[in-house]
Amino acid sequence: MALQLYHARVDQIRNLAHDVREIGLRLTDPAEIHFKAGQFVSFDVPYPTLNRPATRAYSIASPPIQKGRITLLLNLVPGGPGSTYLFGLKEGDETQFKGPAGSFYLKEDGRRDLLFVATGTGIAPFRSMLDHLLESGFSRSINLYWGLRSQRDLYYQKEFEALVEQRPNVRVITTLSRPEPGWTGAVGRVTKLVAEQVTSVANLSVYLCGNSGMIGEVSSLITQKGLCPIRKEKWYDDAGGADPD
Repeated sequence: MALQLYHARVDQIRNLAHDVREIGLRLTDPAEIHFKAGQFVSFDVPYPTLNRPATRAYSIASPPIQKGRITLLLNLVPGGPGSTYLFGLKEGDETQFKGPAGSFYLKEDGRRDLLFVATGTGIAPFRSMLDHLLESGFSRSINLYWGLRSQRDLYYQKEFEALVEQRPNVRVITTLSRPEPGWTGAVGRVTKLVAEQVTSVANLSVYLCGNSGMIGEVSSLITQKGLCPIRKEKWYDDAGGADPD
């Protein structure tokens, strides 16, 4: 089945970190999109070396309840066709994309607690999932572990801090693999955090989004602790977007 083509206008651009940008797209035709928290949309972007467009997918970082507008999160990768195109957009520009698509979305897992593990802009689908879960009144435990490099890569921290204060069932830990002096939070790769913090998987569903190395290592760590559902979304290395494969 062919994906729906959407036309949209860029209505907001926020530079969140030195190489991370949030782009808000207001739908124009059709005027609404219906998607599941965690799904992505895709853009056909210029790719001169191939003499044809390249398709790049980006997870929606906003909740499904916002039907007339979506938010995308991306990092700038020199030479990456997807980020080169999207970073070139300005407020007021018109663009188009296809979607929604992807099987990485919240599943009905009964009464299981949730573990979200992200690296870099792999946080995008989890931001959508968290908003959707809390809007729906989800009361089970939710743990989000997010791996970044250093303080200059931090963003969404105040947003998550406010969320944790309001929702006692939510815990968010950001860990830095290469912190500069003055950092008082968790240190090390996010795999270390999973190894130390996850003591049982007996009543757990795990969602992973980020680079392939993290996904492989965390999957192995979780499997060593027992059997539970593990769902994965691998991130493109050259564009910072979701891999539709």
